Amino acid sequence: MLSKLLNDGAGGKPTAGQLLAVAAGVGVATALGYGVYRLLQYRAAQQPPSEWHRVGEVSDLWIYPIKSCGAVRVRQFQCSPIGPQVGFLRDRIFMVVKSADGKFITGRSHPTLVLVQPAFDAQYERMTLSAPGMMDIGVDVRKLLESSAPGSAEVWDQPVTAVDCGEEVARWLSRFLLSEDFGLRLVYYPLDRPTRPVREKNRIHRLLTARDSGALHDATSYMLVSEGSVADVNARLDKPVPALQYRANILVKGPSAFEEDDWRWIRIGDTVYRNVKPCTRCLFTNVDPETGVSSPEQEPLTTLRKYRLKPGLGQSPVVGMQMGIRTLGAIGLGDAVYVG
Repeated sequence: MLSKLLNDGAGGKPTAGQLLAVAAGVGVATALGYGVYRLLQYRAAQQPPSEWHRVGEVSDLWIYPIKSCGAVRVRQFQCSPIGPQVGFLRDRIFMVVKSADGKFITGRSHPTLVLVQPAFDAQYERMTLSAPGMMDIGVDVRKLLESSAPGSAEVWDQPVTAVDCGEEVARWLSRFLLSEDFGLRLVYYPLDRPTRPVREKNRIHRLLTARDSGALHDATSYMLVSEGSVADVNARLDKPVPALQYRANILVKGPSAFEEDDWRWIRIGDTVYRNVKPCTRCLFTNVDPETGVSSPEQEPLTTLRKYRLKPGLGQSPVVGMQMGIRTLGAIGLGDAVYVG
């Protein structure tokens, strides 16, 4: 076909038009071939491996029911499409928002948020909040789902469905955080699936998808860090920080420092995860979870910037990884951690 096209010109010589047509055809074929190659490569990257090797075991598990507030330590949790859960105790399912515009606040601007400590009853249906100098207050999570009409709020300028938790807890939070009777509200995410697209700044991570965005999370619904990584940072600090300060869901013992950076697939119990994004660290990392005070020396962030910056991620150092759930199930303390 190609030789016929080239020989059909006058005197048996190809014309300029024929040469251009051939060049265009070759270009199209090359582009198509490369496109098919990239598609196959992407599909292969989405398939879990057939072989796994053990790297450690789960040493701690945390769920943070209210974004930027205290953690609830658990022995096991179910892994849902929107994050870890035990009954109505779910990860980043609540958040504190401004009354005026529905935009959320975090420990970056309000570090004392970490002193708001949630606790749940034995049935994991009712949440109780405590904070220094405040009387405890209860929130009936089941009732919120059954009787409240959904409204809306914003997470990083992305709209989300949200149920308002009422005047009493709104006043409680405003008094503790603002020393005012108003200004803040507590809202709840009532859906069982993610609804937000990948944030524009995170689109450089090609494996990160909208199904990984969780409930009210910043980027993904699961985060893991290793004890080795925490210890490596602490060896460089004058004042060590607890693993809890990195606000992971899963702490793993066994791997060497920052080994988790290079894991592609992770299996724990009957769950499977994809490493979709390095966990970049912000000012909130400097907030002591026990005191709600941000480090005057800006540690550990200052030290991390000396040796944990990654290409393309600016001045946000990396500790831990953010994962997307690919096979649902449950995990518990002591479960073996495998990578592939």
